[in-house]
Amino acid sequence: MHVIIDWIVQTVGALGYLGIFFMMLIESSIFPLPSEVVMIPAGYLCAKGEMTLWIVILLGILGSIAGALINYFLAVKLGRKLILKYGHYVFFTPETLEKVELFFKTHGSFSTFTGRLIPVIRHYISLPAGLARMNLGLFCFYTGFGAGIWVSILTFLGYFFGQNEALLNEHLHTITIAVVIFIVITAVIYIWLHKRKARKHRLKKL
Repeated sequence: MHVIIDWIVQTVGALGYLGIFFMMLIESSIFPLPSEVVMIPAGYLCAKGEMTLWIVILLGILGSIAGALINYFLAVKLGRKLILKYGHYVFFTPETLEKVELFFKTHGSFSTFTGRLIPVIRHYISLPAGLARMNLGLFCFYTGFGAGIWVSILTFLGYFFGQNEALLNEHLHTITIAVVIFIVITAVIYIWLHKRKARKHRLKKL
């Protein structure tokens, strides 16, 4: 782990801000490069005065959006055709695809935002959004919003605790749990508001 982190620090230091953008682009696409090994070392370099904090965060967000857009357009161009042709081999039927599309048309914004905060899921949340052809402006906004929160957390962790691996791991674990709790609470509120809105809509029809 030390070797990987040292390599990331050296790579980011050598490539500068452009390295952060491209590494976060890779992280946000289908390649499972953890954002922790990019943004935390970048935050540490900010603490050393070798980079500017707000530029690092901005490029981390832009890289995340760029990578997410790659997945989005891959799903738009290839995903539907592949699923309709080969989906039955993995029990993914055209009816299931229709349900996914309907779900993202109704809940795409919320799913995209919260998905960016969940490990593993954030790498792939763009694919169902692309399949459902979610509004591109909303997709970019909520991807950037969710990515912005996570990128900022990691960058500040690197800034304050980059030299102390024990403290870094402890705080990262605590923050990850806090983010999951936040998502659960947000999801409960969202579902309640959605059901309330649907109930009011039904009453207006009566």
